[in-house]
Amino acid sequence: MKQFVTGGVKSGKSNYAQELASLSKKPVVYIATATAMDDEMAERIYLHQQNRPKEWDLIEEPIHLAEIIETHAKPSCCLLIECLTLWLTNLLLAKDESLLREEIKLLLHAYAHIESEIIMVANESNMGVTPINALARRYCDEAGLLYQKIAKSSDRVFFMIMGLPQILKG
Repeated sequence: MKQFVTGGVKSGKSNYAQELASLSKKPVVYIATATAMDDEMAERIYLHQQNRPKEWDLIEEPIHLAEIIETHAKPSCCLLIECLTLWLTNLLLAKDESLLREEIKLLLHAYAHIESEIIMVANESNMGVTPINALARRYCDEAGLLYQKIAKSSDRVFFMIMGLPQILKG
């Protein structure tokens, strides 16, 4: 089962994805993509850590997500990836176009072909005003295209609004 959970900031994505992972009744491997570039982000990461079950395995990987997915994918476990938004941001900030293209290609291949139960989490950020700066517009374009492909390959897609899951697919 491949599941994709998206929604706005503080819409309940993380809690719902964790609930789905727990419902799998399988050991969970939590793959975190965040990097603490400032104190506020460090605090967000800390709060996420405190909210997760302690028995879940944790892998932190900001760039090479597909490699980690392929290494840890087993039918007997559930992978929870949080989140595609930060992963994509890390790639864009690396300013290496070939790395960005290659990692997206590898991720889409891994997601389409793995046997594990997998839950992807991403922020939906393309429902507002077009950003004023080039990097933010580029991010919105890349995220929109990536999320369409992830949604297409997913068995179930959820859009979170105020903590309520809206079923878009499955």
